[in-house]
Amino acid sequence: MLKVKLATAIIGISSIYLLKTFINAENYTEKTLLWQTAIHIAFLQSALSAAAADRILGSSGEHR
Repeated sequence: MLKVKLATAIIGISSIYLLKTFINAENYTEKTLLWQTAIHIAFLQSALSAAAADRILGSSGEHR
C-alpha cells in the first residue's frame, strides 16, 4: 500500500509540473513537451502496475 501512496504522490507532483509547463508552453520546445508528457505517462503506468500488483497480492492473501 505504501508503494501506491508514493506513486500517487509522484503523479501529483508530476501533474502540477506538467500543468505549469503547458501553461507556459510557448517557452518550451515541442521536444520538451513531448518528453515531459511521456515521463508523466510512465509514472501513471508505473502507479497503475503497482496498484494492480498490490491488489492481486492482497487478494491472494485473503483467500488462504
